[in-house]
Amino acid sequence: MTSIIKFGTDGWRARIAEDYTYENVEIVTQALADYIKTQNTTSTPKVIVGYDRRFLSEHFAARTAEVLAGNGFIVDLFNQDVPTPIVSFEVKKRGLDGGVVITASHNPPDFNGYKFKAPFGGAATPEITALIEAEIGKNPPVKISLAEGQAKGVINVIEPNDDYRKHVASIIDLNRLKNAEGIVIADPMHGTGGRWIESFLSGGKLQVETIRANRDPLFGGVFPEPMPQHLGALSQAIRERGALIGLATDGDADRVGAMDENGEYINTHQILAILLLHLVRNKGLKGSVVRTFSQSVIVRRMAESFGFRLFEVPIGFKHIGAIMLDPANDFLVGGEESGGIGTSIHIPERDGVFNCLLLLEAVLQSGLKPSELVRAIWKEFGEFHFERRDLHVPIAKGQQLVETMRENTPSEFAGCKVEKVATLDGSKLIFDDESWILFRQSGTEPILRVYCEATSIEKMTKLIDEGERLAVE
Repeated sequence: MTSIIKFGTDGWRARIAEDYTYENVEIVTQALADYIKTQNTTSTPKVIVGYDRRFLSEHFAARTAEVLAGNGFIVDLFNQDVPTPIVSFEVKKRGLDGGVVITASHNPPDFNGYKFKAPFGGAATPEITALIEAEIGKNPPVKISLAEGQAKGVINVIEPNDDYRKHVASIIDLNRLKNAEGIVIADPMHGTGGRWIESFLSGGKLQVETIRANRDPLFGGVFPEPMPQHLGALSQAIRERGALIGLATDGDADRVGAMDENGEYINTHQILAILLLHLVRNKGLKGSVVRTFSQSVIVRRMAESFGFRLFEVPIGFKHIGAIMLDPANDFLVGGEESGGIGTSIHIPERDGVFNCLLLLEAVLQSGLKPSELVRAIWKEFGEFHFERRDLHVPIAKGQQLVETMRENTPSEFAGCKVEKVATLDGSKLIFDDESWILFRQSGTEPILRVYCEATSIEKMTKLIDEGERLAVE
């Protein structure tokens, strides 16, 4: 069964009871233990284990702890679900050998997953995941029971402490946020974000209300990804309550989503642009900017305007993380289209809760409504509109379309002249006004993702409609 265990953009994910089983969790954990042993040869390895609110997550986390303890590790196991960034923060702060989070992030409810957080406090780099994969199946899993581990003092069941809260409060002026006038709606989408945002902002003039805060392994019938088609409840709450903004996190709370005062989606391109502007003009920071292959033209234009170095990397936050970790890159901020954003002022990791608070700080400090702030950025750096569609297409068919666009690039697409094709991650057709459409096939599931950014809603719709037609015909 080990042939189906592959690490994707951030860990291993699979359908529960199909490929995601106790047996395979044990196999992955044994491989991780064997890898960590190659990195730590002088002391007893120490690892922290967390989990999200998915079906059986706490039990898969316990089994992970049992295998790590069986390999001679000291393991701290959270006694409740926690946002993934909490695990990353604890790894870095305490100098641990790593952290494991049982989560499938924003995937459908029937999936679960396994993320490894490296000693630097961020997602494992491609090099690290390759080394872990190389250990899979080499040795049979060794484990002890949770009760035995606790009795021996090698498995410690712990509660979240206040260190993360103190760290966030040292970066963001929470008192200023709390004393602002208005209503904020927080939406964790039934995920492990729970009431974390509310807990940071309560106690002042600001009214904070959390919807969909309870645990629901089915996520209320939607995918726990803060995209517009899943945020209808947040949009409705904003309009009903007259809120100034809605803040959302995904299933494990490492991705950020938002809606403006009208209940309209603030896409992740716009969020990254707002945060970049805030870090530079309000906090006086400088450094390089990283964008993934599906991120915005606006982010590139902003970096160029500020005279900052710009990196473009494949899709997946681990590629941003690799840039963040090299001091020579002088990193400031980086983001992916799917809502993962990292900054130099926080841990080298995406963090939905932290970025929601930072976004709120940016909006309040601008003195503008969220929609007005977006339009101000358009006026200065150019107007672009974005949409992504996830199409259920057989893997082979999707790969063929990507290859066709790369090898036989059309001179025109939907009546628009194609200037060039870029192939860093999928096939991206770029047009003469810098509008673009990207085709990217998942290698692990039958989903072809079509991304499009254009200078008007009409052009964006025309391009992406044509992309979908080609994919499903």
